[in-house]
Amino acid sequence: MDLYDSSECRLVESKNAAENTESRLPWDRFSSWLECVCVVTFDLELGQAIEKTSICYLSFPDSYSGCLGDTQFSFRLRQSVGRRSSWFGEDAYSRDAPVTLQRELAHFYGYVYFRQVKDAAVKRGYFQKSLVLVSRLPYVHLFQSLLQIIAPEYFEKLEPCLEAVCNEIDQWPSPVPGQTLNLPVIGVIMQVRIPSKNDKPSGSPVKQAQRENLLPAPLMLPSIHELDLFKCFQCFLIHIQMLWELMLLGEPVVVMAPSPTVSSETVLALVSSIAPLRYCCDYRPYFTIHDPEFKEYTTRTQAPPNVILGVTNPFFIKTFQSWPHIIRLGELKMSGDLPKQVKVKKLAKLKTLDTKPGIYTSHKTFLQKDKSLIKRLLKGIQRKRPSEVQSAILRRHLLELTQSFIIPLERYLASLMPLQRSVTPWKTPPQIRPFSQEEFMGTLEHAGPQLTSVLKGDWIGLYRRFFRSPNFDGWYRLRQKEMTQKLECLHLEVICDADLLGWIKDKSEVEIVDLVVKLREKLMKAVRQQLPVKDGVLDKLEGYIQDYHPLSTEDLQTVLHRH
Repeated sequence: MDLYDSSECRLVESKNAAENTESRLPWDRFSSWLECVCVVTFDLELGQAIEKTSICYLSFPDSYSGCLGDTQFSFRLRQSVGRRSSWFGEDAYSRDAPVTLQRELAHFYGYVYFRQVKDAAVKRGYFQKSLVLVSRLPYVHLFQSLLQIIAPEYFEKLEPCLEAVCNEIDQWPSPVPGQTLNLPVIGVIMQVRIPSKNDKPSGSPVKQAQRENLLPAPLMLPSIHELDLFKCFQCFLIHIQMLWELMLLGEPVVVMAPSPTVSSETVLALVSSIAPLRYCCDYRPYFTIHDPEFKEYTTRTQAPPNVILGVTNPFFIKTFQSWPHIIRLGELKMSGDLPKQVKVKKLAKLKTLDTKPGIYTSHKTFLQKDKSLIKRLLKGIQRKRPSEVQSAILRRHLLELTQSFIIPLERYLASLMPLQRSVTPWKTPPQIRPFSQEEFMGTLEHAGPQLTSVLKGDWIGLYRRFFRSPNFDGWYRLRQKEMTQKLECLHLEVICDADLLGWIKDKSEVEIVDLVVKLREKLMKAVRQQLPVKDGVLDKLEGYIQDYHPLSTEDLQTVLHRH
């Protein structure tokens, strides 16, 4: 990511740990939360100079949005080639964080607070400035809440305020999955809980106990990442099943919205709809024609890529006419007490500029709609049920739907693991059996989604399409890695429980050295990969290596130490 001076994109504090080893330590804690803080100012005379960088374009609503006052939205952009990550504690966080909240290695998230107000002193007649937090963490609710606190202060007091904020963030404890943290910033204490992969899946946020009497009383955030799902989906509640399928299958989707706020929230809500499954395709909550990937994503010489794009510029309607799924959103309209529901329309009806709101697609859903969910949500609107309760109902439904789909896959995958009794200390662990799609399909009759879901439909057809999607590939690669590590842990534990002294009694010194070398390699690998072995196993293994050193001659000791 390029850094710009005050005439372009003013980077107040880059805190870039990778660029300079010496600067990494003082800003280590800052870097565990944020990559940098940017201030982007639009200047009429320097406009073209500003618009040379992705962050600057993505930090401003385009002219069609008509955003006056304060606006918040998010974007996601690809890291430039050859740039190293500035975060060195990846393994520890990744080991315990849910897959949906992993730190990004190839992308950055941008969280924007944009202000546009009339100002006679400016040539354009408007003051236009954005404060942007850039991070590798998908903590949209936390960072947007942080911006609500610091941005108004910054616009009033400018740089000194921002420098103070950066220093305060550098005092925050690093995000540790499973922990509740108090994060102070300019007189406010935000209390947040960092989710862990060991949390029980739930449709509603985990309640956190306030352990200490803090003054001032903390601002307790129920979630660091969850959006108001009901607000995001209220215009297409009756099509929630279709949208879930499109996300599960990683289909190319364009969301055309009236503002960057609606665009980014809708895209992020869609991506989260298949949790706890990780969405493994690319997604851009706010995308502009100046994005470096614009040509790549809009070429007509090949099929549209597996990506979700959120856009606001009407120009995109013509550009994306060949895409298979387009969600056109307008301003929220009510039909009595209920939000007016958009209709599913044929792609042929997609016009150039006067396209009406709707879901333009030829996708035929594999599963039937859950009419009881729709009735429950619509009844909740009539009874003025709080939005957070509606969101919890919707999130619970989507969670259970995804779990019903994934559980048969997890159950089949577990059957591919070798039996524990086949893992012996003196042999290489047996291999995990390869995944067979047809063998899996054969398990569905007796152990399919029908055990946990009442939805009828073509589940087998849905699985077949899922197997061709990047989401299956990403899920399978992760599970295969976890299973391989589990097998490695089992082997280490079996070795530690074995009678090594009895085994080496009739072995030559070369064989003993070979054993010690292999044990050392296993130990180093376990430490490097932070394998989740039982307590005491690594210490015991290290003890074995130390104990058997004296059994070798000096020459063999030399060989041993070379390894």
